[in-house]
Amino acid sequence: MFVTNAFAQDSTAAQQGGGEAVHTTTEAGHGGAEVFPPFDPTHFPSQLLWLAITFGLFYLFLKRAALPRIGNILEVRRDRIAQDLDQAARMKDEADAAVAAYEQELAEARRKANTIGQDARDKAKAAAEAERRKVEDKLNGDLAAAEERIASIKRTAMKDVDQIASDTASAIIQQLLGTRVDGKDVAAAVKSSAR
Repeated sequence: MFVTNAFAQDSTAAQQGGGEAVHTTTEAGHGGAEVFPPFDPTHFPSQLLWLAITFGLFYLFLKRAALPRIGNILEVRRDRIAQDLDQAARMKDEADAAVAAYEQELAEARRKANTIGQDARDKAKAAAEAERRKVEDKLNGDLAAAEERIASIKRTAMKDVDQIASDTASAIIQQLLGTRVDGKDVAAAVKSSAR
């Protein structure tokens, strides 16, 4: 009401063109006679009452409508997080089991590969040993046959050596002496010198 009266007075003074009316109204507003109603101590009890009523209604609204919804949302989120954590733990356990199975299969595969490799080495060694024995046997047979041939040639040569030596000695004596010598005497001399 005070604001409406002051506004009406200001309007009237402005229309009349008098500067004094505006000045008196302004001074009256600043003079302290009227205070802004929320800051007026006489209105505090009613303001506190309405504050308590508003706060109570707001509290009831929050308690009955907003807080249960927020609680439900938090509970749903808590349950979802718990399920996600359980699922993550289960997946981690499955992954750990898969890694363990993989490592076990890898170790088994390495063991099998080592066994297969060792078997292959043993078979190759046995085959090489058998081939070596065959070659050695063949070489020993060839060597025995060669030694037999050499001995035979040597025997044959030794039979002829006496004859060749006798003939050679006869030819040398004949050349040196110019006479012929008896072959039996030369052969006996050659045999006696060979021993």
